[in-house]
Amino acid sequence: MTVEYLIIASVSGMWAGFIGRSKGSSPVIWFCIGAIVPFLGVLIAVLYRHETDELRRQCPTCGKVVPIHDALCTRCGTELEFPDFAIEPASAAARYQQT
Repeated sequence: MTVEYLIIASVSGMWAGFIGRSKGSSPVIWFCIGAIVPFLGVLIAVLYRHETDELRRQCPTCGKVVPIHDALCTRCGTELEFPDFAIEPASAAARYQQT
């Protein structure tokens, strides 16, 4: 019984990891979620948002472009206020570059 559960948990973890990676998230974290909660973890990964579809903003100190929901710049540590305007999502920018 234990071996079957471990196989199901591993396969579920791999599927959640692949789905999470395709959405721009960490495959390791999604593997853990999928393995700990088989089947439900895969469903959560499917329903989770795409990281590349999030609006972005530019840090006023160092100029790094970060997701709009970040409170601190990941490069310089500056505390970020909510911006007056946002930068288009990375997925939209990639579409324009392909045409």
